[in-house]
Amino acid sequence: MTLSCSCTVFCPCVLSLGEHPPTEDRCQTWAGIRIDDGQFDNVDLSGINLGLMMDLPGIMARGNWTAALFIDDKAPIQAVKGLTRIFTGRVGGTTHLLSILVGQFLGVHQVPITYETQGDTRLISLDKYGGGAITPVKGKEQGDNVVIRNSQYWIGPDVIVAKSEKSRFRGFGRNWNLGGRSAEIVKLNWGNR
Repeated sequence: MTLSCSCTVFCPCVLSLGEHPPTEDRCQTWAGIRIDDGQFDNVDLSGINLGLMMDLPGIMARGNWTAALFIDDKAPIQAVKGLTRIFTGRVGGTTHLLSILVGQFLGVHQVPITYETQGDTRLISLDKYGGGAITPVKGKEQGDNVVIRNSQYWIGPDVIVAKSEKSRFRGFGRNWNLGGRSAEIVKLNWGNR
C-alpha cells in the first residue's frame, strides 16, 4: 500500500496510532494498493489494484471519516464483492477499523487503476480521480530507506517513510494537491494477522 496525505511532515498518526492530530488540522489522504497474491472466499484477488480516498475531520481515532473505494475495472464481479466487504470492514480483521471510523461511505467505483514501481518510486493512477509519484526518503546508509519498524500501526508494522513527488485527488467535491507532502509505503500481509 502506498499512501499520500496532507501532513506537512511525516504523518503523526503512524506513531501515535491515530491519537495525534494531523499537521493541517484534518487529514486528506488517498492510497493505492496492489494485491500481488491473495484470495477471499476462494476468489483469487491476485493482480488487482485498488484505491482509497479518506477525508478525516481531525484526530484519526475519533472517526467520522468520509471514504470512497476504487477497484480496478478489470476485476471480476466476485472479486469486487469480496474487496468491498474487506475494505468496508465487514469481515473483521485489520480493516474492521474502517467499519467503526468511517461515518460516510461514498461507494465503490470501478475505474482503470495502475500501480507501478520504477526504481524506488511508486507510480499510481486512479484514472480521472488522480494519483501520484511516491518516493521513499533515503536513510543514512546508502541504499537504505528510512523505515519505522515493529510499530502497532493498523496497516502494517513496518512503514517506509516517503514523500509525494506528485500527488493529486479530484472528486466528490475535493480538489487536493498533496505534492511535496507526507507519504508512506507499507507492505500488507493481512492474511496472517
